Amino acid sequence: MRTVELSAGTIAYEDTGGDGPVLLLLHGVMMDAGVWDPVLPLLPEGVRCVRPVLPLGSHRIPLRRPELATHHGVAALVGELMEALDLRDVTLVLNDWGGAQLLLAERPERVTRAALVACEAFQNFPPGVPGTMIAASAAIPGAMLLTAHLQRFAWFRRAPGAWGWMLKHPVPAAVMDRWFEPARLDRAIRRDLRTFAGSTPSRDQLRDLTRRLAGVTIPVLVAWASEDRLMPREHGRALAELLPQGYLVEIPDSYTVVPRDQPAALARALTGLLQRDGEPVR
Repeated sequence: MRTVELSAGTIAYEDTGGDGPVLLLLHGVMMDAGVWDPVLPLLPEGVRCVRPVLPLGSHRIPLRRPELATHHGVAALVGELMEALDLRDVTLVLNDWGGAQLLLAERPERVTRAALVACEAFQNFPPGVPGTMIAASAAIPGAMLLTAHLQRFAWFRRAPGAWGWMLKHPVPAAVMDRWFEPARLDRAIRRDLRTFAGSTPSRDQLRDLTRRLAGVTIPVLVAWASEDRLMPREHGRALAELLPQGYLVEIPDSYTVVPRDQPAALARALTGLLQRDGEPVR
């Protein structure tokens, strides 16, 4: 895995290379770039996939400036990463975490398409029980460490209302071990996660974000899991209607983590997005 030095610290990332379109694939809280592993081999040949490990609790390199591990700060890091790697004509893809919508609302020149895949939107920050649980544990001394230890157990990982509502189909234990181990073993990683969990935008900020998304004029795929229990189904339809070039693709037999539950269906939807004309937002 490669690393790049950004203003907040060192960010690890994977880059397939290739001369084709650039997909910048983002993951959610307590996950890493490996959430996209099943999707990559199903994409068209030559597509360049860049996958950073964001400081959302499964990263292994603590931030040098932990105060920047906020929704706005991580979104800014994504923009900084595009500049540092000189990524252009980027298709920005986010799943679960919705904070990268801040980048779209600010109209970055390097992004020409986007995909919102079963992610936080409107007032759904944090989403449902899992998001609320992480936010609550950030405010109670010792609670985040306790939660990190509970995540070692299969029954907790599949519990209804928690990770059992994130993934409809189980993933290998080794994958979830990799997601949960950093926060369990490293106090500095828990510090970054605690900062992030306590940075949920206010209701006024979220309303402003929704208003600004209406001005995003690039093609945007809204890929929504029709059975999702955390990201309301009506949010997918509403986002597609809000965005001037937004369009909805509903994906069955999946919960929030669509890249793991239905990688083939998501790969087809992303391939269709890449075939749409896009131009830099000015």
